[in-house]
Amino acid sequence: MSTRITTASGAWVSQKQAKERTFKGFAYLFLSAGALVMAVPFLWMVSTSLKQQGMEFEMPPKWIPQHLEWSNYRFVLFESDIVQGFVNTLLIILLPCLVGLFTSALAAYAFARLAFPARNLLFGLLLATMMIPGVVTMIPTFMLFKTIGWIDSWLPLIIPGMFGAAAAVFLLRQFFMTIPKELEDAAKVDGMNPFHTFLRIILPLSKPALITQGLLNFIAGYNDYLGPLIYINSPEKYTLQLVLASFQGFYTSQWTYIMAGSVLALIPTLLVFFFAQKYFVEGIALTGMKG
Repeated sequence: MSTRITTASGAWVSQKQAKERTFKGFAYLFLSAGALVMAVPFLWMVSTSLKQQGMEFEMPPKWIPQHLEWSNYRFVLFESDIVQGFVNTLLIILLPCLVGLFTSALAAYAFARLAFPARNLLFGLLLATMMIPGVVTMIPTFMLFKTIGWIDSWLPLIIPGMFGAAAAVFLLRQFFMTIPKELEDAAKVDGMNPFHTFLRIILPLSKPALITQGLLNFIAGYNDYLGPLIYINSPEKYTLQLVLASFQGFYTSQWTYIMAGSVLALIPTLLVFFFAQKYFVEGIALTGMKG
């Protein structure tokens, strides 16, 4: 017979349930404290963006400014190039996110389901490319794009991404291997070829993994700073990250504008993750179920 204790409300619960509630309480307390610590830089950024010029370094620091300077956001939105930079960024990452996701899914399906010579060897070589640091290939890639005349254009940022990435192939392959093989066998009986099976069965069942990888591609392209810095020279072609970096050149001492621009740049990422959070968590959880 299990030991029982009485709670403050008079309800009877087992000792095991009481321990579970205590554990969950400490877990939530620990996670809340961690979340608060992680939120401190963001809250300080928002606070600084609403301060008057020259008040961002006042001592002792104030989290809530005495006068909220919404004009900082008005300046960044209407008197800087941040809107044009945001549009340029979306134009650059649209094709790599969509086309690159499809090509990665095609390669992942081949490695997960199709039998062909040296499949495991080729997949191992593909994963080995993830171990090569980007700085190793930076100069040869730049020389290649310079030779074909792609410097100061968006092409070096768009075309390579349309062919997929090794990390995306790996993640999607892991998810495809969790889909029951019987579904493909049934498709073969109905006369479907592998490509039709991929389009009509695999992709519809892989929505969590596809959305997760699409979200990762979006964030990587949206936050990319080094690539546009290397290949883009004209200010009218600047991405959002380059526009934000230019604030430090023209407004070195005006940190309130820099923080206001950073807050505005963060909003799209937060919105995308908020609406795709369910699929993101599900996709990450399911991709490691089968190797």
